[in-house]
Amino acid sequence: MAIKIVVGGYTLNVVSTYAPQVGLDEEVKRCFWEDLDGLVRGIPSTENIIIGGNFNGHIGISLGGYDDVRGGFGFGDRNGGGTSLLEYAKAFELVIANSCYPKKAEHLITFRSAVAKTQIDYLLLRKCDRGLCMDCKVIPSENLTTQHMLLIMDLEIRWTRKKRAMSGIPRVRWGALTKDKA
Repeated sequence: MAIKIVVGGYTLNVVSTYAPQVGLDEEVKRCFWEDLDGLVRGIPSTENIIIGGNFNGHIGISLGGYDDVRGGFGFGDRNGGGTSLLEYAKAFELVIANSCYPKKAEHLITFRSAVAKTQIDYLLLRKCDRGLCMDCKVIPSENLTTQHMLLIMDLEIRWTRKKRAMSGIPRVRWGALTKDKA
């Protein structure tokens, strides 16, 4: 699902995803990544994009060659789904926001069950928009479902009003006036 928000001259595309689970066929996973690929390619580079959702993969703690798309803050060990996410982020020059801020483990874990605690939900944005993200964390007390925790990102979007140009009226530049010119 994708939503486009336009305010003034600022456009923000919000994409919600749900990647296939670990046990599913590789063809299903390939179709998911191709569909997401087509969606992201269709968004112009002049517009901002945030991709969020359950990617069913673990990016882990170690950077392992992906220090340009993620911060040094993750949880657990990397698996195949996490590697796919990191490769995708690298290909589209995205950064994984919830790996960029130092947090306690409880603010990194996005999925809790009786068996495991993991980080499988992620928020991504373009590297050039990294400055918009002020913070990204999990709210451990808020459950979206019985197992997923609420993952939030604080964005700071500055919207500046453009001054109206007064057309047809000559402007007097008093600062440039000297005695000789007067």
